[in-house]
Amino acid sequence: MVNVLYLDCCIRRELSRTRQVAEAFLNALEAQGRYAIDRLTLMDEPLQALSEGFLAQRERLLLSPDREHPRFRYAHQFQRAERVVIAAPFWDLSFPALLKLYIENICVDRITFGADEHGTFGLCSAERLLFITTRGGDMTDSPLEMGARYLEALCEFWGIPRFDVVAGNGLDLGLEPVENILARTTQEALSFARDF
Repeated sequence: MVNVLYLDCCIRRELSRTRQVAEAFLNALEAQGRYAIDRLTLMDEPLQALSEGFLAQRERLLLSPDREHPRFRYAHQFQRAERVVIAAPFWDLSFPALLKLYIENICVDRITFGADEHGTFGLCSAERLLFITTRGGDMTDSPLEMGARYLEALCEFWGIPRFDVVAGNGLDLGLEPVENILARTTQEALSFARDF
């Protein structure tokens, strides 16, 4: 079984158009019987911002060679995943801040990345990361779209060789029925499910 980590950052939950596409993708994976999906709903997790005290605690823990403190459980879970799926809507040129909060909690030296005299290198096991998103406007090839580009850069940082994005664009423009856009976006997601 291939271990898939699914990160749900669809703040509107059942009302989320992004989650609708992601669930179709996950259902297609599960139907194949080759994937074990570990679902992490970020809205339900006790994630903490790297405030002064929380950051100081982290710095103290990083001085030790032991990385088994419960504080690093998200980083270990992410590092072990063989595939990663992130579902998050397009908000404010990127994605919800909750996803950035999660990212800050998993970027841990000697778990998800390492560093030496030559620079940083990734330590993650995943071969692929798929980002599923929906956008009210059309951000296709726009320099204003920062979410997918940021995640793609992080994949390089983490050592994940393949990054793909499935994006439904223009859902709030009124130029095409939302159902048509979602159906097309879902079909694109399903094409990735065939060989994920």
